[in-house]
Amino acid sequence: MNYSEILSKEMNIRQEYAENIISLLDDGNTIPFIARYRKEMHGSLDDQRIREFSEKLEYYRNLDKRRDEIKNLISAQDKLTDEITQNIEKAATLSELEDIYRPFKPKRKTRASVAKEKGLEPLAEAILKQESSFAPYSEGEKYINTEKGVESVDDAVAGAMDIIAEQVSDDAEIRKSIRYITAKNGVITVKATDEEQESVYSQYYNFSEGASKIPNHRILAINRGEKEGMIKVDVACDNTEPLNTIYRKTVHGNSESSTLVKNACDDAYQRLIYPSIEREIRSDLTERAAEESIKVFAKNLKQLLMQPPVKNKVVLGLDPGYRTGCKTAVVDATGKVLATTVLYPTHKDKVEQSKEKLKQLISKYNVDIISIGNGTATKETEMFAADTIKECDRKVYYMVVSEAGASVYSASKLAADELPELDLTLRSAVSIARRLQDPLAELVKIEPKAIGVGQYQHDMPQKRLGEALDGVVEDCVNSVGVDLNTASPALLSRVSGLTKTVCGNIVAYREENGAFKSRAELKKVPKLGPKAFEQCAGFLRIPESENPFDNTGIHPESYAAAKEMLTLLGYSNDEIKKADFSDVIPRLKKQSVSDFTKKLGIGSATIVDIAKELSKPGRDPRDELPKPILRSDVMDINDLKEGMELTGTVRNVIDFGAFVDIDVHQDGLVHISQICDRYIKHPGEVLKVGDIVKVKILSVDTKRNKISLTMKNVSK
Repeated sequence: MNYSEILSKEMNIRQEYAENIISLLDDGNTIPFIARYRKEMHGSLDDQRIREFSEKLEYYRNLDKRRDEIKNLISAQDKLTDEITQNIEKAATLSELEDIYRPFKPKRKTRASVAKEKGLEPLAEAILKQESSFAPYSEGEKYINTEKGVESVDDAVAGAMDIIAEQVSDDAEIRKSIRYITAKNGVITVKATDEEQESVYSQYYNFSEGASKIPNHRILAINRGEKEGMIKVDVACDNTEPLNTIYRKTVHGNSESSTLVKNACDDAYQRLIYPSIEREIRSDLTERAAEESIKVFAKNLKQLLMQPPVKNKVVLGLDPGYRTGCKTAVVDATGKVLATTVLYPTHKDKVEQSKEKLKQLISKYNVDIISIGNGTATKETEMFAADTIKECDRKVYYMVVSEAGASVYSASKLAADELPELDLTLRSAVSIARRLQDPLAELVKIEPKAIGVGQYQHDMPQKRLGEALDGVVEDCVNSVGVDLNTASPALLSRVSGLTKTVCGNIVAYREENGAFKSRAELKKVPKLGPKAFEQCAGFLRIPESENPFDNTGIHPESYAAAKEMLTLLGYSNDEIKKADFSDVIPRLKKQSVSDFTKKLGIGSATIVDIAKELSKPGRDPRDELPKPILRSDVMDINDLKEGMELTGTVRNVIDFGAFVDIDVHQDGLVHISQICDRYIKHPGEVLKVGDIVKVKILSVDTKRNKISLTMKNVSK
């Protein structure tokens, strides 16, 4: 299989680029490194596209591996013919390959295998010829053998038909055709196991929808309902076309044998083919739905991780709770823990005491923002915080943040290493404070699945979900860059080319020798060899370095070219030392980039990237995104009225809509039909996690805590 040829067509890129990406991946280069520092070799594809390319390449390589395995398995049975070899080579999917292998696959005991043991295979072959002169029942008398369990002619013919049915069922061409017909025409039908029992699956108690049209979120909901025993699911399909497909290939003439073969075909379809195809269709639908849901989850996760940090602010984190109180932590602008305590805003006899304690913390540590986790007792904690900050001498805001995964982090070894002096219940408050200051740096400490910005994540193939989400975290960390002298081991472990062992060595080196003074000093870290340095160096920042390039995304391999470029653009040595290159892009625009590529010996994409990095050393791409909404007052769901317009933050984007935080503790749903006036296939075409949006209240159900929102006809 020519991977570069296939993938260039599939990904719509030049074959030369496909060949280069395969070579780069095979040489051990990471996807972030390839995307950022080898743009000329692949036409500036982003990390997401290269990751997709890598996954497809792995699929095709696995396909070829299975192709060879099947050829060897059939060859070992001395049954590999030129025709079978040709079919194996032509197979484009794993399911096609498995269909070819099916007749040769060792089977457990079946009706056909039992019939073969009884010596009925010659009779089956004779019947399959469907010759008009052949009399199956007369011939069947020869096969009566009471010792083998063939008591009568009927037994002999029935056994022969079982053999024919299995042969029909194992025919790869027939299975491929019926799979296509069923996928196209099949209908997913759902019935309740108990119609009297109320459940979240009530809408599916008497439901049907075409298999080719059913949305992904519905497939996953139905699967979960079936798993919980609330509903039964089938794939219904009119059998006329599938049976005619089998007859056309298998039944010939009008003989007595032809009638038997036709009956065997009916049995093959009903007993063997259709149940198997039904399982495959369900499996394919589930796989498709899971893959799309993983993509949505990955997209949401990326947008959450790339939320703008709230920099240079002292933050007080509140982890709400009823009985055990509200765990509280104050962290300085760098995330260092200044104080911890427990407040009791929901205990009537301790409210005033808690309020005074909160005011003291705000005053003593000059707290700028209160970060409140969105879990149990959030509403009461939010109201308590809003009331308290009204009585403060300084202006203080609050923001409700997702606390998903905070408890997972608190109990982790990483948290114990980072905050050994704190009880695990207080660690969650520290995490809630820090995730407002820098969502990316804090959330990388948590298993991506626990962050909770998807749908049905527990129903996904966990290995595939983990791989996809880990890829997102890696891409986000490397696109932002990491401060080498302050990054935690968890953050460093996501940097291109660094293993956990090397990250531990970096931290140990930092503790023993003080802050890194240059990127080049990384080469002194044990086990950080030339390849690891090449892969990681460009993503690590050193603001304290004397070399201004060390605080940019410029790779050390391009330092000489960057310096020569500045000289060609008219910068003096003194100006280069001062590292003020704010006008580098206007200067470059006055020049011919193609001339620079010849003089510097690097590609135009690299030249443009160098100029961008020089214009804003230490640049954080997240700073260009809309800032989070900070609040000073609180509303209740009972304050909401139909038609009221509010500003909110998109918290989750799913197949059928988006959930928006409008600061009433309960997120409102904007259904996909209420997002915009034009038709969209998915809410992700318009919205992303973290977007600040204007919404209007459509309806409020206070009993069920449901809020319906619209983004249509909202004042700008």
